Amino acid sequence: MLNLAISVVPILLLIWMMTKKDALPSHIALPVTALIIGLLQLFYFGTDTTTLSANVIAGMLSAITPISIIAGAILLNRVIALSGAEAVIRQWLEGISRNQTAQLMIIGWAFAFMIEGASGFGTPAAIAAPILVGLGFNPLKVAMLALVMNSVPVSFGAVGTPTWFGFSSLGLDEASLLETGRLSALLHSIAAFIIPVIALKFVVSWQEIRRNMLFIQLSVLSCTVPYLLFAQWNYEFPSLIGGAIGLTLSILLARYNIGLESQEPTSQEKAVHIPFKTTLRAMSPTLMLIGILIVTRIQQLGIKGMLTDSTPLFHLNLGFAELTVSQALIIKLSQILGTDTSWAYKTLYVPALIPFLLVVLISIPVLSMQRRAVKQAFTETASRIKMPFVALVGALIMVKFMMIGGDNSPIMTTGQAFSDLMGTNWQWVASYLGALGAFFSGSATVSNLTFGGIQQTIAQSVALPETTVLALQSVGASMGNMVCINNIIAVSTILGIANKEGYIIKLTVIPMVLYGVIVAVVSAFI
Repeated sequence: MLNLAISVVPILLLIWMMTKKDALPSHIALPVTALIIGLLQLFYFGTDTTTLSANVIAGMLSAITPISIIAGAILLNRVIALSGAEAVIRQWLEGISRNQTAQLMIIGWAFAFMIEGASGFGTPAAIAAPILVGLGFNPLKVAMLALVMNSVPVSFGAVGTPTWFGFSSLGLDEASLLETGRLSALLHSIAAFIIPVIALKFVVSWQEIRRNMLFIQLSVLSCTVPYLLFAQWNYEFPSLIGGAIGLTLSILLARYNIGLESQEPTSQEKAVHIPFKTTLRAMSPTLMLIGILIVTRIQQLGIKGMLTDSTPLFHLNLGFAELTVSQALIIKLSQILGTDTSWAYKTLYVPALIPFLLVVLISIPVLSMQRRAVKQAFTETASRIKMPFVALVGALIMVKFMMIGGDNSPIMTTGQAFSDLMGTNWQWVASYLGALGAFFSGSATVSNLTFGGIQQTIAQSVALPETTVLALQSVGASMGNMVCINNIIAVSTILGIANKEGYIIKLTVIPMVLYGVIVAVVSAFI
């Protein structure tokens, strides 16, 4: 019991620091929490200083992945904005429909759904949220909408990585893995009738939602029906295919005003006509981004294998660690300070250089940007990522410390306490363990890797269907994206929101809890 209290108190303290009336910013609260957990590991759990130091190094280096993605997303966003392309895109979207609900569903739901299926790594919010802000929506409200919307497709994000890789260590046969994916898709699809509606409430009124409810549900179904059908025989492409079909159908529904409240444009708005060539040019960075993401994420095309080739190129002993660089420029440090702690960065696969920086470099001449505007884009990007980098370093060191100790680690102790408390009623809270993993780690895949084994063991010990419990874990890890500190910092940074992380968590935790209730109830009948 004392171990559980020691494990939980720092997290409760973190939540309090970030949600109290005069909330501390994340770049202070997270490093402080990491320090507290480090001291507990040292003086209570008896972890040696070498292991702690190795995890500090690994945690600091791990921040390079999210911060490089954030920097790439901000840079592309600034290029699109400063070149004038954003204004053209805004006029084009308004030409499809001036209805705000339609715009939010097309970009915040269907477009983000497709991007999640192609890439993951937080790119849906990074791409979709700035477009919505460019349409005139409030950045803070858009941030919360993006976080909540980006939950349903996550189990099959990055071409199914949370499912096929997240559960790779459990020894599941192909049929069991496919069944887990099917059940995950079913649970997500039922929750999707409600979750996007709650997300919309962050931005528009209930009255507007009710007046456009038919369109909302048609847009939801246009993504989830193909998503659910595809999941019956494949666990890689449901989100990608579902999002692509859903985006196309949502645009058509909006263009023909199906299910939407009628909004007559003014005479001035009727006169605005943007040539197709101008629209295509303004959209070219986004289209290139989507194209490159899809081509580099689908295993069968062969490029993904080239970008993730781990065949060693050279090896070097740095004294404090072993450095290996692969043929795909994967940089790996192993045996940090003589421990089994390691770190790796997939230079070509993490969507920072490819596609973000690559698309930026191509877009500068395509959009005819002036040198001064290009310099401004890079300067603004650099200034925005300073404090988030500190926050992410704190978050990732905290996660590393929480995982020290194997089966007796604070994070495992917390997870085991859940199961001991619930017993045969475990499926009612199984999804929240997945959400806890995502909250800590910032990744549905890491949550599945971390807690998949616990969920499997609990299912076997209390005689619950294994694939059902693993599906609840997968769904929970996805819904945990709503409150994941890394994601909140990322979308806030991209949209220029400062010191609102605690406020965002207080509001997004509500749909997350509701999500868990929905899938628990549904799981009792399947």
